[in-house]
This record gives sequence, structure tokens and C-alpha cells, in this order.
Amino acid sequence: MASTALIIGATGGFGSEMAAALRNYGWQVRAMHRKPKAAARQLADMPFIDWIKGDAMNAADVKAAAVNADVIVHAVNPPGYRNWGGTVVPMIDNTIAAAKASGAGILFPGTVYNFGPDAFPLLAETSPQHPKTRKGALRVEMERRLRAASEEGVKVLILRAGDFFGGCHAGNNWFAQGLVKPGKPVRAVTYPGPHHVGHQWAYLPDMAETAARLLARADDLADFETFHFGGHWLEQGIEMADAIRAAARRPDVPVKRLPWFALTLLSPFVETFREMREMRYLWKKPVRLDNTKLVAFLGREPHTPLDIAVRQSLAALGCPGADDLYSEEESLSLTRLTKGTIQ
Repeated sequence: MASTALIIGATGGFGSEMAAALRNYGWQVRAMHRKPKAAARQLADMPFIDWIKGDAMNAADVKAAAVNADVIVHAVNPPGYRNWGGTVVPMIDNTIAAAKASGAGILFPGTVYNFGPDAFPLLAETSPQHPKTRKGALRVEMERRLRAASEEGVKVLILRAGDFFGGCHAGNNWFAQGLVKPGKPVRAVTYPGPHHVGHQWAYLPDMAETAARLLARADDLADFETFHFGGHWLEQGIEMADAIRAAARRPDVPVKRLPWFALTLLSPFVETFREMREMRYLWKKPVRLDNTKLVAFLGREPHTPLDIAVRQSLAALGCPGADDLYSEEESLSLTRLTKGTIQ
């Protein structure tokens, strides 16, 4: 019988890509959502998902949704960075309790938030975690609870990555919310950091494929396992803006600075701006996840060339004219991506 995955946060960027990747590997995919009918319409390109009504903040809902699941993909986050303090720890506790009850493992997408400047610039899985931000401290606490759960019989897999971009349903990230404007032609690119500072990006279809391959070798993993995903490391961070301009065939559009000063002024009144501002330090210094362990385990890391990844990302965001940028072969690849079947 096929293994079953419960995805919490399936309408988000990583969750939706995990649904597609796991389906490709023969998994049965189940997803929990407070409004399952609306979620099914949002992910109409993924009719294979079995939707269950439930709230990640409700322990009984998560426990019920996880019955007979082999793995729980914990991909849920507060929208727009809002109310991290009141939601992320209770939600991970509910997932852990459900995993204990059902015998399922847990897949958790990690970030660089856990680490402080003492661990920069190159981060190994074992680098010290001394975060300087509130979200970083919350991430450390979530992973601490996951490690404790692994000592009580729950298999845990953490895959840490840089800033997300790409995929068919990824809107809550820096690429889609900060660098470009979804649904509009690329007339300018906004870049948040100094142009010369390196930055790491995780193309979500590649990250999800990596996670699926790791799960396929679950028997070879320790009870608590952490890997770093390399993704796209850009030695000069501005290379992402250049890639966007090249993908849009608009090499002369201006690259604008993110108005951090305005975000600072508005942060007392707009929670999303306040949460975004807390992450500014990650744009000021190069912070790179070392994927040596991952490559040694899998043999290689799935990797879509940056130009193709950016073109597909712009097309998925509905930037007018993006569909015209593809050759016939690339158009077919994008079609497979949007149908959730690309590998």
C-alpha cells in the first residue's frame, strides 16, 4: 500500500510543492485546512489531494487528520509574518502530539533564522544556534521540541533552506512580495540588501524534490536528522535582480532599493512590516547554508538553473508576457510544473 502524507499548510509555497513531489513518488496526499473547499479550488491543479477540515491550532483536529499517516509535513506559517509568538509553538506542539498518536514521522522546513552572527557566514547543521531575533528564538524552540519528540519515538527530518522562491502557489516570500509585483509586468526590481553581499535562495520545486528523495530513504535516516539545502547561492546578491531582468527580457528596468526607513516608520502600525524589518540583518551579511552533508547522502542536490527557475517563477506569478518568454520545450515543462507533475 502507498504511504500517506498529511500536509499542514498545503496552500503555501513549500506545502503545495511537497504535495506535488510526494505524489510523483507514489504517496497518497492528505491535507488539512480550515476551509477545505476553498483550498481545493485554490489548488485545483492538484485534484489528487484528499482535503480534511481542521485548524492547525486545534490539537484534536490535527490528531484526527493524522490517523494512519506515515509522515506529517509541517509547512504551516502565520500569513504575512503575523503573530509568530502566538501561533508557531502551539502549532508544532499539536503536530508532535498527532505524530505520537499516529506513529507518523515529521518533515519540517527549517530556515537560517536559528543562527546568529557568531555562526556566520557558512552554516553547517551543527553550527551553534544563538539567534538575535524573536523569530529566531522561536525557531530554535520549535526544533528543540522536535528533537525532544524524536527521543520519544517520533522520527523527525528537518531540511533548512534560504529564502524561498518559485513554485505554483508561492506568494508569501521575499521574491513575490518584495522584488517583483505579481500579476504585473516587470517595470522595476526592488532589492532589499547591498548589491555586493551574497544571498541564498531556495527554488521550491527543487527543495520539495529533495525532501521527497530524503523521505524515500527514511530507513537510512537517524531518528532526528537535519540537512542543509544549498539551492542558489549568489556571491553578489544583486545577481537575482539581474536574473529577473534577463528573464523578463527587460535588462534596462531600474533596480530600486527597498525603503527600509519607511518600513521602520510604519512598523509600529503594520505588523507585517515590523516582522519583515526584524529580518533585515540577513540581507546585510552573507549567510550560506553548507549542503555538503546532503550531497554526500543523496549523491547530488536537485538543481534547476537560475535562469529557468526565475522565468518559471515569473510566469507562475502571472507577470504579463512571461508566457511568451519560453521555447516550446520550456512551455511544456512549465505546464507539467503547474499540473504538479514535474520532477
